[in-house]
This record gives sequence, structure tokens and C-alpha cells, in this order.
Amino acid sequence: MKKTLIKNADWVITMDDDKSRIKNGDILICDNAIQAVGNELDTNEIVDEVIDARGKVAIPGFVNTHHHCWQSLVRNIHVANGLKLEPWLAVVYDIFQDVDARVVEAGAYVGLGELLKTGCTTSMDHHYVHPAGQEKLIDAQIDAAKKLGIRFHPTRGNLSIGKTQGSPHVPDTLTENVDQILNDYERLIGKYHDDQRFAMTRVGLAPCWHQLDSTEEVLKETLQLARKHKVQFHSHLAESAGEVEACLELFGCRPVELVRRLDWLGEDVYYAHCVQLNDEEVKLLAETKTGIAHCPISNMFLNSGVCRVPDLSELGASIGLGVDGAASNNASNMMTELRTAYLVHRLTYGVHAPTAEQILEIATSGGAKVLGRDDIGSIAPNKAADIVLMDWDQLPYAGGKNDPVACIVMSGDSRLVHTVMVNGQIVVADGKLISIDERTVTHQINQVGKNLLQTASERIPSLKMDL
Repeated sequence: MKKTLIKNADWVITMDDDKSRIKNGDILICDNAIQAVGNELDTNEIVDEVIDARGKVAIPGFVNTHHHCWQSLVRNIHVANGLKLEPWLAVVYDIFQDVDARVVEAGAYVGLGELLKTGCTTSMDHHYVHPAGQEKLIDAQIDAAKKLGIRFHPTRGNLSIGKTQGSPHVPDTLTENVDQILNDYERLIGKYHDDQRFAMTRVGLAPCWHQLDSTEEVLKETLQLARKHKVQFHSHLAESAGEVEACLELFGCRPVELVRRLDWLGEDVYYAHCVQLNDEEVKLLAETKTGIAHCPISNMFLNSGVCRVPDLSELGASIGLGVDGAASNNASNMMTELRTAYLVHRLTYGVHAPTAEQILEIATSGGAKVLGRDDIGSIAPNKAADIVLMDWDQLPYAGGKNDPVACIVMSGDSRLVHTVMVNGQIVVADGKLISIDERTVTHQINQVGKNLLQTASERIPSLKMDL
């Protein structure tokens, strides 16, 4: 049994039920769990490690509720920048006909590694691109997450409607039949899903919903299997005006009404985006306790809209924060996501926008709730030791230390993430990932990305400008 004492933090921002803020605070950790939080903690037992947190602010690790790590290798390509969702997807899917386990692993190192370096200790990922003949792509993600030390919620997605079945943008090579999908669901749940407290890996099921890219059979079977195994169900919902139009044309109703008819609502379901909502839909999502992953940068980048976070929050909806895919964000930076979430709602709602503390809550305990967890998201006894130390005794925070929460959210600078602890283990020290050589891995990932674009450029000649 290892005892660790984080001592003399300038502030401990707990994000517990009382939103306690402890000045000159200590955190006592036993193995992977927080044992006590307070001032001048007196331990009569031997402490194995003391971490001096003077000049630091301790916060709960951020929880990222929506991501597509595999897109990290195509961020900033000129042929996709500036496009709206649907034409952007067409470009990205064309490129990712050549995805294999090495590409997926590289994308996971980028997406999850950057998240850790920006204070995120738990992340989901939505991987739904499975080219014909490529297997165990989710396995590659899980291996990377274990190596990095991040708490991970991979969601196995799929595409089941290609261009020959009417999809405007999904190549047939990326589609799977229902038996392939269900068999891999069962395999991944059996091999990796852990429903124990403090679990490091939990599997979810997540058929893709962009422009209705999955058949109704797949969607129904996925939800049934998720509830059979008591794992979460995830997808996109009401992300764009184009999605609303397609749903009205095909089903005679809006997307939220369709998921209501099919029983894809409840505490075990969470959706990304939800920017195209009317008043009745806002109320329905809140009443059913369906989780929402708010992705402000992605929604701005793709000109999709703004999630009605203040209205949803007022009705008690479960809301987390998500960086979304790196190709529609160009970063996996949680600090930037917090600041953007604050600013976009100030622009949209004025004085009715969420406060800095409410944004921090969405990014921590709110995200934990969306992922169905009560063991992470706050610094409190019997919670997982997922803790971030921000070095705020630096120039970017100078003159702004009156409110530590506002300082982190509104003046957020990811370069000041000093130490990241996940499940009681330090995984970022002095701002650097400790399990990998960042420079070496970055060079290898860049080469994988270049090879991917080189191959895809035979189909998309304009990509040669990015090589």
C-alpha cells in the first residue's frame, strides 16, 4: 500500500458537491484513491512520497466526452479546412480507406497524449472507420492508452451504409455488415470492459450517425446489445442542419424525435454535439437524463451551431466537454476547449452564459456523469486519484490570481500543466509525458501520417500539396 501526500497547494479546487476551494491544501492518496483532503493533514502513518505543490493549483483531471483520435493524422490539410460537415466528411472518409492498426495507434498517441499534457485524465474515443480486412483497430487504441496511462473509454463504432446504398460520402470499403459489427462488439466487451470502481478501461458501443450512416437494424441491435451488457451507447445527434434535413426527408421527423421513437434515450446514452435543438428537444434530453458531449471548437470550425448549454443546464441535463476529432478541431487541447466554451456562450447568451466555475464543472464532474462514473471528476475522499497540478506561479497568470477557477478557465494556458496523476500514478511530470520519448514518437507519427496521405493522394491528387 503506497501513501502519497500532495502538500501545500496554493489552492485545491475540489469540484465536490459543495464546490469547495481549499487554500494551502493537502491531498492524501492511498494507492489509487484519495483518502483525505484538507489543511495540514496529519498522517500518523508513513508517507511514501511527498509532492510539494507550493505555487500550484490542484484540480480534478478533465474528462473528455467525445473524440476521434484517428483523425489526428489529417489535421490541417488544406483540402478539408473551411468545409462544412458533410463535404468535410467526404474528404476524410476517402483518405481513411487506408486506415490500419498502425495508423489508429499513431492517432491514439497524438490525441490521448495531447489530452494528458493539457490536463485530461479520462477520455473516450469514437472510432467507427473499419476498412475491409482491417481488424483489432480498437485494440491498437487501447494498447496506446495503457502505455500512456490515461483512463480510457473506447467506443466501437461502425459505418453500415455506403455510397451504393445511398450514402453521399461513405465509400463502400468502409462499411461492415451487421454480423461483423455485433461479433466485434461482443469480443471487445468480453476482452476489455471493466465495470469495477476505478476501472481504467470501459467499452461503449457507438454506431455512426452522421447523415444516417448506419442502418436501422444496426442501430437497434447495437442498443439491445449495449443494454444486455450494461455498457454505454453513444453517437452523434443533431450536429448539423444537413442532418436535420436528411432525417426529415427519410423518416419524416427531426433527429431527436427519431431517437425517441427508437428508445435511444436514457442515462446509459450520450450524444455528441446536439446543436440543432428546439425547445421541446432540449426538455426531452434533460428529462430522460441523456448525456450530451459539448464540442464548442468543432461546432464552430464546421459552422454547425452552438449547443444550448445554459438552457440544458437549467433543466438539469447531464453535460460534458469534448474536443471532438482533431481534423475538425486541429487540437486535442482541453484547456483551449474550456476557454472556448466560456467565450462562445458569453457571445451567444451574454450575462446568462455559464460562469467559469460552471464550465470547469462541465469539464470535470459533469463529464464523469456523462460517462456514467461516480468515481472520478472531483477531488474528494474515495474518488480516484486523478489530479492535475497547474503551475500558476508563471507569467501567463500574473496579475490574475484573485480567483483561481477564473484564472484556469479564462486565462487558461496548457503550457502550465505541470503534473498529471491518473489512478495514483504520475503520467505527466514537468509538462512532459513520462512513458514515451515525445520527440521520437512524434517523428514516427509524422511518418505514418505522411505515408497515409501519400497513398490517399493517388485517389485525391490535391492532397499532394500537403506532402
